[in-house]
Amino acid sequence: MLRYFTGRLISLILTTLAASVLVFLLMQVLPGDPAAVMLGINAQPDTLAALHKQLGLDAPLLWRYFSWIGGFLTGDFGTSYTYSVPISELLEPRIMLTLPLAMMAMVLSLVIAIPLGVIAASKRGKAPDVVGMGFAQIGVAVPNFWLGLLLILFFALYLGWFPASGFGGWENGLWAGIRSLILPAVALALPLAAILARVTRSAVIEALNEDFVRTARAKGLSQRAALWKHATPNALIPVVTILGLQFSFLLAGTIIIENVFNLPGLGRLIFQSIAQRDLITVQSLVTLLAASVIAVNFMVDIAYGLLDPRLSVGVRT
Repeated sequence: MLRYFTGRLISLILTTLAASVLVFLLMQVLPGDPAAVMLGINAQPDTLAALHKQLGLDAPLLWRYFSWIGGFLTGDFGTSYTYSVPISELLEPRIMLTLPLAMMAMVLSLVIAIPLGVIAASKRGKAPDVVGMGFAQIGVAVPNFWLGLLLILFFALYLGWFPASGFGGWENGLWAGIRSLILPAVALALPLAAILARVTRSAVIEALNEDFVRTARAKGLSQRAALWKHATPNALIPVVTILGLQFSFLLAGTIIIENVFNLPGLGRLIFQSIAQRDLITVQSLVTLLAASVIAVNFMVDIAYGLLDPRLSVGVRT
């Protein structure tokens, strides 16, 4: 298991560095000049050159990368071109919104998907299976931003249960913050839950046909107990894997959903930074999100190894 963990850790470090190089290079080839955006279209060449020097944009490409990545690894993400403040100061209040939003969406998707997939598998071909998989098909097809707009129209404007936009703020109490995030979390969670429900159903059906389930039934265990105590735990391995792979889409969805609900999170900050050509902010935030996705997949790999010891045994042999 130690060798398996070490191999995954080395892979995490190398993948993160490769992602940082790719993001940095992409920022360099994008059209537009941040200095020109800051100074306006009538800026004089000598003024542009002075601002380039001030921002470090005139330095060699390799030096700029190592200077940026060195600071990034120590928590210094640079200074925003637009706001003229350290990017870390912009991150702190926004990550306290985006992270709970992503976690709420992930937990909600699991709460919906696992029971739905298990029930559909146990009632294969019957009404619960048809209804559940019909929901999953709709969930996969419906874009999360359109779903978010429907949720705003019904639950916020018609029923008035939740705010239509904005963030109540954690300083106003836990419920005020959670209440502002419920509709965005649902909009993010339902498409993910639809995918996980289909994976869960297939995995449980496969597990139900395994010898250990038939043996449990032959020993007198009820169908319900065999389903939940034996088939379902063994079916969670592919579900955990898919959940890790879908985490990147969940983070990408926050960029859209935060704009739909006017939430001041990381996604909205990235959107605004792109519009304002604040490349250093976009560069640091995208790399941070990429590192988060890689870290989550690393944890999924470790969880996969714990759930299936054959992987670590295979590494040693």
